[in-house]
Amino acid sequence: MRQRWPSRIWLVRHGQSAGNVARDAADAAGLPVIDLALRDVDVPLSDLGREQARALGEWFSRLPESEKPQVVLSSPYVRAQETARAICAAKGVTQDAKPLVIDERLREREFGILDGLTTIGVREKYPDQAEHRALLGKFYHRPPGGESWADVILRLRSALDTISLHYADKRVLIACHQVVVLCFRYILEEMTEADVIGISRESNVLNCGICEYEFQPDDDALCAPKLVRYNHAAPLIEEKAPLTAEPEAIVGVR
Repeated sequence: MRQRWPSRIWLVRHGQSAGNVARDAADAAGLPVIDLALRDVDVPLSDLGREQARALGEWFSRLPESEKPQVVLSSPYVRAQETARAICAAKGVTQDAKPLVIDERLREREFGILDGLTTIGVREKYPDQAEHRALLGKFYHRPPGGESWADVILRLRSALDTISLHYADKRVLIACHQVVVLCFRYILEEMTEADVIGISRESNVLNCGICEYEFQPDDDALCAPKLVRYNHAAPLIEEKAPLTAEPEAIVGVR
């Protein structure tokens, strides 16, 4: 019987972005605003991020043809697209792989009125939002005009339905963002709020780190996802590309 899910899914966070670098500089200087005159969607990879994406592509290119991704999906954000295209350019996908598919449901979490502010900036400009977030927690706090983690999960459930409909039995790679990777884990592993927040506190998602699932029938003859690896850094280590893992801040470009 044809299974409903892909045979394998790789979740890949984009490489280090120019926004990551700008936010780190703002945090280090104690500034309230990130110095970056771009929309979040338009923020590209940094030079280091491009090196990381190239290294990841080389790693995928060394897989046997029968194990490479057949489908590549990406967030519409430039940094995610650049990461996905670097993997494709390195021949990290099968020869008959479909063209890159852009899906807006894979985008970064939206920060609304808090976008572009550092933690200090939020406390200075919107102290009520800082207090509200501290009370609700990041899973449920929704800044005006923005999204909570729960909102991201809602759109990702829709994206997974589309993936299962169009790419059953296929090997699928998804280029996305830190919170998106964590929210996918929440869905696929049927986690609780405490589970996924605990994982986010233990470690940050590596830029160009791999989170991989395989799907096998379970005792009820349903296809169940099995986590194969998480925050897998071997592709970068093998290619001698520096590791970076930007922290999950209250706000800011990521």
